[in-house]
Amino acid sequence: MDNRDIFKNLKVVELATVLAGPAVGMFFSELGAEVIKIENKRTAGDVTRGWKLPQEDPSSSYSAYYHSTNWNKQSLLLDLTNSRDNEQALSLISEADIVITNFRGQSGAKLGMDYANLSKQFPGIIYGAITTYGESSDEPGFDVMIQAETGWIFMTGEPQGNPVKMPVALMDILAAHQLKEGILVALLQRERDGKGAKVSVSLFDAGMSALANQASNWLNVGVIPQRKGSQHPNIAPYGDIFYTQDDKPILLAVGTEKQFHALCKFLRLAEIPDNPSFSSNAQRVVNRESLIAKLKPAFQQIPLAEVLEGFKMHGVPAAAIHDMQSVFESPLAKYNILEGKSSTGEGAEKGFKTVRTATFRIER
Repeated sequence: MDNRDIFKNLKVVELATVLAGPAVGMFFSELGAEVIKIENKRTAGDVTRGWKLPQEDPSSSYSAYYHSTNWNKQSLLLDLTNSRDNEQALSLISEADIVITNFRGQSGAKLGMDYANLSKQFPGIIYGAITTYGESSDEPGFDVMIQAETGWIFMTGEPQGNPVKMPVALMDILAAHQLKEGILVALLQRERDGKGAKVSVSLFDAGMSALANQASNWLNVGVIPQRKGSQHPNIAPYGDIFYTQDDKPILLAVGTEKQFHALCKFLRLAEIPDNPSFSSNAQRVVNRESLIAKLKPAFQQIPLAEVLEGFKMHGVPAAAIHDMQSVFESPLAKYNILEGKSSTGEGAEKGFKTVRTATFRIER
């Protein structure tokens, strides 16, 4: 089944900017929906148009960042404080199934673009709203702030180093996933009863929702997660990084006793699992440093390619650590690349690439 057929009769109006809201719009555009992105004419469009790397063309109307969440959308520059432009936006919304917003506080209501106003005019509309801390707050917020406030930055980084943020706007992405799920549920409900709905999510709640085992470690055991680099707090050796003979990094993901025995056997350290300090996962977590000290010299005797091949044969989960170039050299990456075209502002079009956000496949 072609994913582009799923929502081919669906119409979405996107009033959101930056990453979270536009990521939701792109999700629907990838699945065949008509997505109209209304950008603020007074600010020359979505602010991310100007978020350019030094290597990018400063005269271009678009940035690589902008392309990350705006594939296959129709862009329209309007000033919603202008009555004529506002009426044009309302006309588009009157034909839409979904509206996506990220207004702060009462700014949406002042423009007549809040749910209360739109649902009166268009009862079947599904209104998706992303906020920073919830609809009762009009505080500005950015992803990095939420990463800090929900504990992500505190527990990210090396043990003796400074806290660091995730290298992508993860809170925005998590909020986008939450809003997608809510909108899909609302669409299902509308199929059953014909009624529209408002779906809202805050960046803060989305950040909290993904804390998973780290939250449980605190809530149930009273343990505050600390910076451990890539190491897992509950499993060893899992997330531990070693360097091979050719000075290439390899990361382990050993989660079972069988895998640990296979690891030691391949490294010719078959005696290690019999050592009481390493005979169970619980003991290995406690004695992680001494375990790493024993494994490290063995890795330094073997080149990366040989380690990976041997681990594959022995059933040891591990991975080479790739940079972005080597990631996209993988045959597996090809499916995830989307190609599009954007106007250069001179009547011509320029090609661009981005990654797919709806990566699932459906067979019927």
